[in-house]
Amino acid sequence: MPNDNLDFDSVLDQTPAEALPYQTDALGVARVYADLLARAPENKLAPRLDAMRRAVEILGSPEKAAPVIHITGTNGKTSTARMIERLLMAHDIRTGRYTSPHLSKVTERISIDGEPVADTTFVRVWDEISPYLAIVDSELEADEQPRITYFEAVTLLAFAIFADEPVDVIVLEVGIGGSWDATNVADATVSVITPIGLDHTDMLGETLAEIAGEKSGIIKPGSFLVSAVQEPEAAQVLLEAARANNADYRFEGVEFGTVERTAGVGGQLLTIQGLAQRYEGIALPLFGEHQGQNAAVALAAVEAFLGGGEKELSEDLVKQAFGSVTSPGRLEVVATEPVVVVDAAHNPHGVRASAAAFKESFALEELHLVVGILGEKDAAEIFSVLRQGYIDTTEYRVKLHLTASDSPRAIAPATLQGLALDAGFDEEDLETYENIPDAVSAALTAAADVPNLNSAVLITGSITVVGEARTLLGL
Repeated sequence: MPNDNLDFDSVLDQTPAEALPYQTDALGVARVYADLLARAPENKLAPRLDAMRRAVEILGSPEKAAPVIHITGTNGKTSTARMIERLLMAHDIRTGRYTSPHLSKVTERISIDGEPVADTTFVRVWDEISPYLAIVDSELEADEQPRITYFEAVTLLAFAIFADEPVDVIVLEVGIGGSWDATNVADATVSVITPIGLDHTDMLGETLAEIAGEKSGIIKPGSFLVSAVQEPEAAQVLLEAARANNADYRFEGVEFGTVERTAGVGGQLLTIQGLAQRYEGIALPLFGEHQGQNAAVALAAVEAFLGGGEKELSEDLVKQAFGSVTSPGRLEVVATEPVVVVDAAHNPHGVRASAAAFKESFALEELHLVVGILGEKDAAEIFSVLRQGYIDTTEYRVKLHLTASDSPRAIAPATLQGLALDAGFDEEDLETYENIPDAVSAALTAAADVPNLNSAVLITGSITVVGEARTLLGL
């Protein structure tokens, strides 16, 4: 199986150049990933769209190859994208889905009909577009601008793959923000905005209104806005942006939403009031009220896309679609003895929603939290929310296993320990580990130590932590 961690240079030393890139899938994907990583990360660049506009121009406008459902928000984007994808697929519509970041392998970001793009396609299309990106790089450098970044390059690769396949519709997730995000060279038919909270405040603004203003940039003239329930100050910004763009709009809690929700083993049962009709008895194999909310938003988005919000969908197809939804790394149960759950919540808003869902779905006596957090996140507030969510409102005995992923942005475990103590955790309930394998091993051992105790392990705090843990656990 291809591995993003493959040491391509060492393999290249042993491989004739003429045999690359197609000698093996693993070599090809590793080579492309190395090319991408050699580019600047998106968070090191001032906001811009001019480079993307020039790149899609020289590539022949692949972003226009199919209509687009564009998704932004603070949390829930990827799960909502996956639900939209499944609903479209149930209607025999060929989909291309672009989401980020990936958990284990870079090709996860670009999916065709619900599956990661084939390695050979990923490599071939990259090799086809690379000479054109080199032209754009040269032009940018001549103007003393940074060349195409990592995220810009992956986004361009996604557009090119979707045009190459081709697909009938592109389900496109924003990276950060909206107005200047690399994905925003595409013009959405339907713009979807999941709940907005405070995150990436250094780049998007310090208030909900400012962040909503950035995210409203995906609302294009004559499009259709579908929004989750928002705080009033964010909702007002979105409403004004839709009106300014002569875009139709629907808001959860006003025109659509989840009417009934019953939590059960393996997920929940929903009744959703859509834009065109009510859909009953929908089994969703995901945990938490927030996933029920995501389901309502996804359903409304597909109703808007297929019939302007007036066309009723087949209830059987809707049930089929939601029944097949997966969302790796989002309260995902990856083992049962003991129960091990991985969750990629990485900001206070997401941690709060996940904690509520976890408590609703799992009856426990003891919880072992494996936590790692990246430096740009509000770690102090994350620990405060973890304490509120798992100690103040439960009878769990909670142990924290603090660690760091391989990311250079990871906060040192000793620093996390200080933040956890400041948030009110007891020192006797905290342990630090230098890496994910040690932390996960210790948590699993502790959870299994007392056979009659109902205990579980929850791995959370960062997408990089969850990705490494899933790989460690053989996923």
